[in-house]
Parts: sequence; C-alpha cells; structure tokens
Amino acid sequence: MAQGIMRPLRPVWIADAATVVGHEEAAGPLGAYFDLHDPKDDTFGQKTWEKAESEMQRLAVNTLLGRAGWQDGEIERMFAGDLLNQCTGSGYGLLPFGIPYFGLYGACSTCAEGLALGALIGGAYGGRTVTVSSSHNCSAERQFRYPMEYGGQRPPTAQWTVTGSAAFLLTDDARDCKKNAPRIAEVLVGISVDRGITDANNMGAAMAPAALDTVCRYFSESGREPASFDGIFTGDLGAEGSSILREFARAAGIDIADVHEDCGNLIYNAAATDKHAGGSGCGCSAVVLGGYLLDCLRRGEMQDILFIGTGALLSPMSVQQGGSIPGIAHLVRITTKEDAE
Repeated sequence: MAQGIMRPLRPVWIADAATVVGHEEAAGPLGAYFDLHDPKDDTFGQKTWEKAESEMQRLAVNTLLGRAGWQDGEIERMFAGDLLNQCTGSGYGLLPFGIPYFGLYGACSTCAEGLALGALIGGAYGGRTVTVSSSHNCSAERQFRYPMEYGGQRPPTAQWTVTGSAAFLLTDDARDCKKNAPRIAEVLVGISVDRGITDANNMGAAMAPAALDTVCRYFSESGREPASFDGIFTGDLGAEGSSILREFARAAGIDIADVHEDCGNLIYNAAATDKHAGGSGCGCSAVVLGGYLLDCLRRGEMQDILFIGTGALLSPMSVQQGGSIPGIAHLVRITTKEDAE
C-alpha cells in the first residue's frame, strides 16, 4: 500500500523565504510581493539564459541568508532543482555556497518536493534546511520547444514558463522564526499518474490527473473537507488543468471549487499579457508561495492551506519519441495554527 500522510517528527517552520523574478512577473498582479527582479531583459547580468537562471538561484539563496544573518556553515542541507537537463541551473548557481546539496527533479512540482523532503528530514534530524527551485522562460523554451528566435505560435492550452526562483529556510528551532511563522504540518507524496496525454503544449491536462489522485487520497485519509482550509493552491495547472481538476474532483464527491486557486492563474493577468493558459515552471508555484502566500499566512489573512505542487515528468527525448506525459503532485500542508493536527 502506498505511504499516506506523513507528519514531521518535530515541528518544522518556514522561517523565511526570498524570491527573484523576471520583469514580466514583477509587473504582474503579485509583483509587490517579490524581493528582487530584473527590470529589463531577464539576463540578470549574464551572457546566456541558462547562466541567468543559475544567477537567480544564487541571488535567492544569498538574499535569504543575508536577511537572516546566517553563514553557509549554519545550514545543514540544501535541496534544489530546476527544469534544465541534469539540473544544471542549480548545480552551477549554488556552487558559491558550501552547503551539503541534494539535486532534485520534479519538474514544476520541485518546490513542493523540496519542502516535503526538507520538513521530513529536518523533522527527523533537526537543523536548518534551505530549499530552492527556479525556471527561466527563455532557457525552458530553448530546451523543451523552440529557439526563442523561431517565434513559433502557441496554442490556447499552452502555458508560459515563469522566470523566477524562490529559496525557503526551514528550521526546527522556534528561535529562528519571526512571529506567526508558518509550519509544515503534513506531507503527502505524489504518485506518478499517466493518462496518455502526449501534447507537450497542454501540461495542465497531463498534470491534472495526478493532482486529482493526491486530492482524493488526502481527503479520504484525513477525513477533512475542502472547506476546512483557507485555500487549496495547486501549481501549475493553469486555466486548462484547473478546470479539469475541479470537474473530476466534483465527480469524485470532493468539491474544491470554492477554495481552489492555481499559482499559474495567479501570477499573471493572462488575458491582458497573452499568457494563454497561465504560468508554469519550477519557479511559478515557488515564487507565488514564497512571496504572496507566506505573506498572507504571516499576516493572518489565511491560517491553514494545502500547497500541491504539480509536475509533468517529460523530457525533450520522451517528446521526440512520441511518449505520453506522466504527472506528479506532492502535497504540503502549511499552517499557523498551533493546534493543527
């Protein structure tokens, strides 16, 4: 039987987060919540898009540690991932930090995967953990679809890879935290689900079945109702995948429509900026959580949320070979309630 809901063996708080985004993300509806952005061309002073993505990760971690006043040696472990082959964005971007490093690949679910692993391992062994994820529109387009210069047209179901990176600091020591710091109360690891979707321009349809599986498993095991939470935030199904998830969840007897939002729908004004089905990428849910959602939790606007990172586990090679696209969805429950079970 698949492992069910897991809880850290000791409390693990999200002490802080830092976010770095591109100029379009900074100009969007959540722009005021992000720490740093490139005001012009999203190169971050680098010569290639790939090096720019590495620089975003470096900036995010540097900002996080600088704000906390901590040195590299005060961090026990770091989990990081991105969309580039062999996670080179993370591997190169985090070279300046002397922190024990785990490279992750969960596609757009990488942020939730890192938080889940950081909470479970930090809860078991203690200490401080940094988790990082990123994506860059131009590096992702070059790898997964076409060179930027090609100017290929995108169908309405396509999503726009977010240029962004977020770093999170997890700790088991309440003294590291500011007032009303959120903690990770529960984790439900996703199961790979493949429903035969082969359209690389419809990631939402490929990932929605995995999100549905995770949602159904969580509410079946926990015995809770969607209304128990201030929000259920997926990332990144976009408009297409969100519609599919809500419809199929309702058919399964779980109506999430009143509390569900998708990070890919929140980060852009998609209609005004021609982002089609919304945002995607490792950086999308990461910067929405690290900037906007954590701020809402700290200010008391929300107290208890489910954060469900969704990823499409494809590669350029699998697409070229005509393979279908498996999806994954990892769930992390984040709360400021002291008595949350």
